[in-house]
Amino acid sequence: MDATVILMVILAVAVIGKAKSVAIATCMLLMLKLLGLDGYVYPVLNKSGMAWGLILLIAAIMIPIADGSIGMTSIRGTFTSWIGISALVLSFLTTYLSGQGLAYLTVQGQGDIMPALIVGAVAAAAFLGGVPVGPLITSGILALIVKMVH
Repeated sequence: MDATVILMVILAVAVIGKAKSVAIATCMLLMLKLLGLDGYVYPVLNKSGMAWGLILLIAAIMIPIADGSIGMTSIRGTFTSWIGISALVLSFLTTYLSGQGLAYLTVQGQGDIMPALIVGAVAAAAFLGGVPVGPLITSGILALIVKMVH
């Protein structure tokens, strides 16, 4: 019952904060739990959900390349501009941080910080107009800070 209450609190915060993706994900988990399917679906999501989610996210980001909206001329121009080079460097850094964050949450077993990451992401979405996709990067920054402190 404790997990259901926590999910309900996360759902309430997500709805109040207008973080639709968090609200939908939380509703999905609650429905699976209430239907008694959590024992079957949760292990699969826990094992492969992050990989499938990343695959879908990356595919969605690459649609303009796939549909021809962005071509070689545009790509060439991007890599010769300061904005394109900055994007490349920042992408390199945030991807590294995401990897550190994923390891921190899964391999190092620090998943108990996830509620704080979610509340921070939802608060930023609600009050700053952000999009709550940063928990992996946030946990990566946290992992680096923890390494420096220890």
